[in-house]
Amino acid sequence: MELRQLRYFVRVVELGSMGRASAELGVTTSTLSQQISTLEGGLSTRLLQRRSTGVVPTAAGLDFYRQAQLILRQVEDATRIAQHGRLAGHVSVGMAPTTAARLALPFMRAMAERYADIRLHMVEGLSGHVSALLNSRQIDLAVVFDTQAARRWSVMPLLEESLFVIAPPAHLATLPQRAGRMRLQALAGVPLVLPSTGAGSLRSLVDAALARAAVQPRVVGEIDGLDTLLAAVRAGMGVTLHTASALALLRDDTLGALEVADPQLRRQSLLASLSDDELSPAGLAARVVLAETARGLLDRGEWRGARVVTA
Repeated sequence: MELRQLRYFVRVVELGSMGRASAELGVTTSTLSQQISTLEGGLSTRLLQRRSTGVVPTAAGLDFYRQAQLILRQVEDATRIAQHGRLAGHVSVGMAPTTAARLALPFMRAMAERYADIRLHMVEGLSGHVSALLNSRQIDLAVVFDTQAARRWSVMPLLEESLFVIAPPAHLATLPQRAGRMRLQALAGVPLVLPSTGAGSLRSLVDAALARAAVQPRVVGEIDGLDTLLAAVRAGMGVTLHTASALALLRDDTLGALEVADPQLRRQSLLASLSDDELSPAGLAARVVLAETARGLLDRGEWRGARVVTA
Protein backbone atom coordinates (compact mmCIF):
# COMPACT_ATOMS: atom_id res chain seq x y z
CA MET A 1 0.00 0.00 0.00
CA GLU A 2 1.35 3.42 -0.97
CA LEU A 3 0.41 6.92 0.15
CA ARG A 4 -0.16 7.76 -3.50
CA GLN A 5 -2.84 5.07 -3.68
CA LEU A 6 -4.53 6.45 -0.56
CA ARG A 7 -4.57 9.95 -2.03
CA TYR A 8 -5.97 8.66 -5.30
CA PHE A 9 -8.67 6.65 -3.54
CA VAL A 10 -9.74 9.51 -1.24
CA ARG A 11 -10.05 11.93 -4.17
CA VAL A 12 -12.08 9.46 -6.24
CA VAL A 13 -14.52 8.99 -3.35
CA GLU A 14 -14.79 12.74 -2.78
CA LEU A 15 -15.46 13.49 -6.46
CA GLY A 16 -17.46 10.32 -7.21
CA SER A 17 -15.82 10.01 -10.61
CA MET A 18 -12.67 8.41 -12.00
CA GLY A 19 -12.60 10.92 -14.87
CA ARG A 20 -12.89 14.01 -12.69
CA ALA A 21 -10.36 12.65 -10.19
CA SER A 22 -7.83 11.79 -12.91
CA ALA A 23 -8.12 15.29 -14.38
CA GLU A 24 -7.61 16.92 -10.99
CA LEU A 25 -4.73 14.62 -10.01
CA GLY A 26 -3.00 14.98 -13.36
CA VAL A 27 -2.92 11.28 -14.25
CA THR A 28 -4.69 9.25 -16.91
CA THR A 29 -7.91 7.48 -16.08
CA SER A 30 -6.32 4.12 -16.84
CA THR A 31 -3.43 4.83 -14.47
CA LEU A 32 -5.83 5.89 -11.73
CA SER A 33 -8.00 2.82 -12.25
CA GLN A 34 -4.94 0.57 -12.14
CA GLN A 35 -3.73 2.08 -8.87
CA ILE A 36 -7.16 1.64 -7.26
CA SER A 37 -7.30 -1.96 -8.48
CA THR A 38 -3.83 -2.60 -7.03
CA LEU A 39 -4.98 -1.13 -3.71
CA GLU A 40 -8.09 -3.34 -3.70
CA GLY A 41 -5.97 -6.36 -4.59
CA GLY A 42 -3.59 -5.72 -1.72
CA LEU A 43 -6.52 -5.44 0.68
CA SER A 44 -8.37 -8.39 -0.87
CA THR A 45 -11.60 -6.45 -0.81
CA ARG A 46 -13.67 -4.29 -3.13
CA LEU A 47 -13.57 -0.61 -2.17
CA LEU A 48 -15.52 1.00 -5.02
CA GLN A 49 -18.62 0.17 -7.01
CA ARG A 50 -18.49 1.29 -10.64
CA ARG A 51 -21.78 2.66 -11.95
CA SER A 52 -22.89 4.38 -15.12
CA THR A 53 -23.10 7.67 -13.23
CA GLY A 54 -19.70 7.31 -11.53
CA VAL A 55 -18.29 5.43 -8.56
CA VAL A 56 -19.44 5.04 -4.94
CA PRO A 57 -17.65 3.39 -2.02
CA THR A 58 -18.73 0.00 -0.77
CA ALA A 59 -19.39 -0.43 2.95
CA ALA A 60 -15.76 -1.54 3.38
CA GLY A 61 -14.66 1.31 1.13
CA LEU A 62 -16.47 3.90 3.26
CA ASP A 63 -14.77 2.64 6.42
CA PHE A 64 -11.43 2.59 4.61
CA TYR A 65 -12.02 6.11 3.28
CA ARG A 66 -12.48 7.51 6.78
CA GLN A 67 -9.31 5.86 8.01
CA ALA A 68 -7.39 6.91 4.89
CA GLN A 69 -8.40 10.53 5.53
CA LEU A 70 -6.97 10.29 9.03
CA ILE A 71 -3.72 8.74 7.81
CA LEU A 72 -3.21 11.40 5.15
CA ARG A 73 -3.85 14.18 7.64
CA GLN A 74 -1.34 12.68 10.06
CA VAL A 75 1.25 12.47 7.29
CA GLU A 76 0.56 16.11 6.41
CA ASP A 77 0.94 17.11 10.07
CA ALA A 78 4.21 15.19 10.41
CA THR A 79 5.53 16.91 7.28
CA ARG A 80 4.69 20.34 8.67
CA ILE A 81 6.37 19.54 11.99
CA ALA A 82 9.53 18.43 10.18
CA GLN A 83 9.56 21.49 7.94
CA HIS A 84 8.82 24.06 10.63
CA GLY A 85 10.74 22.47 13.46
CA ARG A 86 7.83 23.10 15.83
CA LEU A 87 4.35 21.80 16.45
CA ALA A 88 2.18 22.29 13.38
CA GLY A 89 -0.73 20.63 11.62
CA HIS A 90 -4.47 20.82 11.19
CA VAL A 91 -7.17 20.33 13.84
CA SER A 92 -10.94 20.28 13.37
CA VAL A 93 -13.08 21.18 16.40
CA GLY A 94 -16.87 20.92 16.66
CA MET A 95 -19.16 22.85 18.99
CA ALA A 96 -22.86 23.53 19.37
CA PRO A 97 -23.85 27.14 18.61
CA THR A 98 -24.41 27.97 22.29
CA THR A 99 -21.02 26.60 23.32
CA ALA A 100 -19.32 28.32 20.39
CA ALA A 101 -20.84 31.66 21.39
CA ARG A 102 -19.00 31.52 24.70
CA LEU A 103 -15.92 29.37 24.03
CA ALA A 104 -14.90 29.48 20.36
CA LEU A 105 -13.25 32.89 20.16
CA PRO A 106 -11.24 32.62 23.42
CA PHE A 107 -10.09 29.15 22.32
CA MET A 108 -9.03 30.37 18.88
CA ARG A 109 -7.09 33.25 20.43
CA ALA A 110 -5.33 30.91 22.85
CA MET A 111 -4.37 28.55 20.04
CA ALA A 112 -3.04 31.42 17.91
CA GLU A 113 -0.88 32.62 20.81
CA ARG A 114 0.55 29.21 21.70
CA TYR A 115 0.55 27.28 18.43
CA ALA A 116 0.63 29.71 15.53
CA ASP A 117 1.47 26.93 13.05
CA ILE A 118 -1.58 24.80 13.87
CA ARG A 119 -4.45 25.53 11.47
CA LEU A 120 -7.87 25.39 13.14
CA HIS A 121 -11.08 24.34 11.42
CA MET A 122 -14.07 25.26 13.59
CA VAL A 123 -17.34 23.43 12.89
CA GLU A 124 -20.59 24.71 14.41
CA GLY A 125 -23.66 22.48 14.50
CA LEU A 126 -26.21 20.76 16.69
CA SER A 127 -24.69 18.30 19.15
CA GLY A 128 -25.98 15.24 17.28
CA HIS A 129 -24.41 16.44 14.04
CA VAL A 130 -21.10 17.20 15.75
CA SER A 131 -21.14 13.74 17.35
CA ALA A 132 -21.72 12.12 13.95
CA LEU A 133 -18.77 14.03 12.49
CA LEU A 134 -16.55 12.82 15.33
CA ASN A 135 -17.73 9.24 14.88
CA SER A 136 -16.87 9.39 11.18
CA ARG A 137 -13.47 10.97 12.00
CA GLN A 138 -14.27 14.10 10.02
CA ILE A 139 -13.33 16.21 13.04
CA ASP A 140 -10.75 15.60 15.76
CA LEU A 141 -12.46 16.81 18.89
CA ALA A 142 -15.74 18.33 20.00
CA VAL A 143 -17.73 19.64 22.92
CA VAL A 144 -20.79 17.38 23.23
CA PHE A 145 -23.58 16.82 25.71
CA ASP A 146 -23.88 13.03 25.69
CA THR A 147 -21.77 10.07 24.57
CA GLN A 148 -24.44 7.57 23.61
CA ALA A 149 -23.19 7.50 20.02
CA ALA A 150 -19.53 7.20 21.01
CA ARG A 151 -17.39 4.48 19.46
CA ARG A 152 -13.79 4.92 20.53
CA TRP A 153 -13.83 8.43 21.91
CA SER A 154 -11.61 9.82 24.62
CA VAL A 155 -14.00 11.73 26.90
CA MET A 156 -13.47 14.07 29.85
CA PRO A 157 -15.98 16.24 31.78
CA LEU A 158 -15.56 19.89 30.86
CA LEU A 159 -18.18 21.87 32.79
CA GLU A 160 -21.84 22.02 33.70
CA GLU A 161 -24.30 24.84 33.13
CA SER A 162 -27.45 26.00 34.85
CA LEU A 163 -30.50 26.78 32.74
CA PHE A 164 -32.02 30.21 32.47
CA VAL A 165 -35.46 31.56 31.63
CA ILE A 166 -34.92 34.07 28.83
CA ALA A 167 -37.53 36.73 27.99
CA PRO A 168 -37.93 40.49 27.53
CA PRO A 169 -37.16 42.26 30.85
CA ALA A 170 -40.75 43.48 31.20
CA HIS A 171 -41.99 39.89 31.05
CA LEU A 172 -39.37 38.66 33.51
CA ALA A 173 -40.45 41.34 35.96
CA THR A 174 -43.90 39.72 36.19
CA LEU A 175 -42.47 36.34 37.27
CA PRO A 176 -41.91 35.47 40.95
CA GLN A 177 -38.16 35.66 41.63
CA ARG A 178 -35.59 36.07 44.31
CA ALA A 179 -32.04 37.37 43.87
CA GLY A 180 -32.18 36.87 40.13
CA ARG A 181 -33.43 33.28 40.37
CA MET A 182 -36.85 31.69 39.92
CA ARG A 183 -38.54 28.35 40.34
CA LEU A 184 -39.97 26.35 37.45
CA GLN A 185 -43.42 26.38 39.00
CA ALA A 186 -43.64 30.04 37.97
CA LEU A 187 -43.83 28.91 34.33
CA ALA A 188 -47.19 27.19 34.74
CA GLY A 189 -49.43 28.52 31.96
CA VAL A 190 -46.66 30.69 30.47
CA PRO A 191 -46.21 30.34 26.67
CA LEU A 192 -42.91 28.56 25.96
CA VAL A 193 -40.77 28.52 22.82
CA LEU A 194 -38.38 25.58 23.15
CA PRO A 195 -35.90 23.49 21.14
CA SER A 196 -37.39 20.32 19.66
CA THR A 197 -37.38 16.94 21.36
CA GLY A 198 -34.77 14.24 20.89
CA ALA A 199 -32.73 11.71 22.86
CA GLY A 200 -30.10 13.45 24.95
CA SER A 201 -31.31 16.88 23.84
CA LEU A 202 -31.71 20.04 25.88
CA ARG A 203 -35.45 19.64 25.46
CA SER A 204 -35.34 16.24 27.16
CA LEU A 205 -33.59 17.84 30.13
CA VAL A 206 -36.17 20.64 30.27
CA ASP A 207 -39.15 18.27 29.96
CA ALA A 208 -37.82 16.09 32.78
CA ALA A 209 -37.36 19.12 35.04
CA LEU A 210 -40.87 20.43 34.30
CA ALA A 211 -42.29 17.00 35.09
CA ARG A 212 -40.44 16.94 38.44
CA ALA A 213 -41.88 20.37 39.21
CA ALA A 214 -45.39 19.14 38.27
CA VAL A 215 -45.66 21.83 35.59
CA GLN A 216 -47.67 21.08 32.46
CA PRO A 217 -45.77 23.05 29.81
CA ARG A 218 -47.62 25.30 27.39
CA VAL A 219 -45.35 24.94 24.35
CA VAL A 220 -46.38 27.31 21.57
CA GLY A 221 -43.41 26.69 19.26
CA GLU A 222 -40.34 24.51 18.71
CA ILE A 223 -37.24 26.06 17.15
CA ASP A 224 -33.79 24.48 16.93
CA GLY A 225 -31.85 27.47 15.57
CA LEU A 226 -30.78 29.61 18.52
CA ASP A 227 -30.83 32.94 16.66
CA THR A 228 -34.38 32.30 15.43
CA LEU A 229 -35.43 31.05 18.86
CA LEU A 230 -34.23 34.25 20.53
CA ALA A 231 -35.84 36.36 17.81
CA ALA A 232 -39.18 34.66 18.53
CA VAL A 233 -38.78 35.35 22.24
CA ARG A 234 -37.82 38.95 21.51
CA ALA A 235 -40.96 39.28 19.38
CA GLY A 236 -43.11 38.26 22.34
CA MET A 237 -44.13 34.77 21.17
CA GLY A 238 -43.17 33.29 24.52
CA VAL A 239 -40.27 32.73 26.89
CA THR A 240 -37.59 30.09 26.52
CA LEU A 241 -35.36 27.93 28.68
CA HIS A 242 -31.75 27.65 27.62
CA THR A 243 -28.24 27.07 28.89
CA ALA A 244 -25.92 29.61 30.44
CA SER A 245 -23.76 29.78 27.31
CA ALA A 246 -26.75 31.18 25.37
CA LEU A 247 -26.48 34.32 27.47
CA ALA A 248 -23.45 35.29 25.39
CA LEU A 249 -25.92 36.10 22.59
CA LEU A 250 -27.96 38.54 24.70
CA ARG A 251 -26.00 41.53 23.47
CA ASP A 252 -28.54 44.26 24.18
CA ASP A 253 -31.26 45.05 26.71
CA THR A 254 -34.12 43.56 24.66
CA LEU A 255 -33.76 40.23 26.48
CA GLY A 256 -32.93 39.32 30.06
CA ALA A 257 -32.42 36.08 31.97
CA LEU A 258 -33.29 34.53 35.33
CA GLU A 259 -31.46 31.45 36.55
CA VAL A 260 -33.68 28.48 37.35
CA ALA A 261 -33.40 27.49 41.01
CA ASP A 262 -33.16 23.75 40.44
CA PRO A 263 -29.84 22.01 41.24
CA GLN A 264 -30.83 19.06 39.05
CA LEU A 265 -31.48 21.22 35.99
CA ARG A 266 -27.93 21.43 34.70
CA ARG A 267 -26.43 20.34 31.41
CA GLN A 268 -23.00 18.78 31.40
CA SER A 269 -20.59 19.53 28.59
CA LEU A 270 -18.02 16.88 27.69
CA LEU A 271 -14.78 17.28 25.80
CA ALA A 272 -14.66 14.33 23.38
CA SER A 273 -11.97 13.48 20.88
CA LEU A 274 -10.66 10.70 18.76
CA SER A 275 -8.88 8.09 20.85
CA ASP A 276 -5.41 9.10 22.00
CA ASP A 277 -3.72 6.69 19.60
CA GLU A 278 -5.56 8.32 16.65
CA LEU A 279 -5.26 11.95 17.68
CA SER A 280 -2.34 13.84 16.13
CA PRO A 281 0.14 15.83 18.26
CA ALA A 282 -1.64 18.99 17.08
CA GLY A 283 -4.96 17.50 18.17
CA LEU A 284 -3.58 16.55 21.58
CA ALA A 285 -2.29 20.11 22.03
CA ALA A 286 -5.63 21.60 20.97
CA ARG A 287 -7.48 19.39 23.45
CA VAL A 288 -5.34 20.67 26.32
CA VAL A 289 -5.78 24.30 25.25
CA LEU A 290 -9.55 23.90 24.89
CA ALA A 291 -9.88 22.48 28.42
CA GLU A 292 -7.61 25.20 29.83
CA THR A 293 -9.56 27.93 28.02
CA ALA A 294 -12.87 26.74 29.46
CA ARG A 295 -11.39 26.50 32.95
CA GLY A 296 -9.95 30.01 32.60
CA LEU A 297 -13.35 31.45 31.70
CA LEU A 298 -14.86 29.79 34.77
CA ASP A 299 -12.05 30.90 37.09
CA ARG A 300 -12.39 34.51 35.93
CA GLY A 301 -16.17 34.48 36.32
CA GLU A 302 -16.71 35.11 32.61
CA TRP A 303 -19.17 32.25 32.12
CA ARG A 304 -22.23 33.07 34.22
CA GLY A 305 -24.13 30.03 35.39
CA ALA A 306 -21.35 27.55 34.56
CA ARG A 307 -19.15 25.62 36.96
CA VAL A 308 -16.59 22.87 37.08
CA VAL A 309 -18.23 19.44 37.06
CA THR A 310 -18.37 17.90 40.53
CA ALA A 311 -18.65 14.12 40.74
